[in-house]
Amino acid sequence: MEGCAESTERRPRTWINDKILTLYTSLHRMGHAHSVEVWDGDQLAGGLYGVSLGGSFFGESMFTRVGNASKVALVLLIESLRRDGFELIDCQVTTEHLVQFGAREVPRTHFMKELQHALKQPTRQGLWRFSEAGGIGVEPNRTGGGV
Repeated sequence: MEGCAESTERRPRTWINDKILTLYTSLHRMGHAHSVEVWDGDQLAGGLYGVSLGGSFFGESMFTRVGNASKVALVLLIESLRRDGFELIDCQVTTEHLVQFGAREVPRTHFMKELQHALKQPTRQGLWRFSEAGGIGVEPNRTGGGV
């Protein structure tokens, strides 16, 4: 989250403030907020974070410090969520960056129907770990860094 909140030359200010960081940290401790991080040795290269409820993942923000690092995180997340039967990824804002990975705008009524169905699935709470096969393993009642 702190990486997403960093100011850059292209984005000197972000919506992610101390209150947002505190609230999402609480959601993480509750097992609902998750981050996908891409590391280059001991340096954080990029990533994303969001909230999981039922069979839905609500993407909040992405960042990159090394070219394409956020794309790696997004592809890993998408493939893992697909394998685990997630039905909906809400990226909130349609951008060219997200469209290249299959994002599309849907009418609100369609979105609400998809969301209602996806929320019937159980929520996978806890610290997510990606398996070798690409699915998500959950370590319940654990807190820590990213996925």
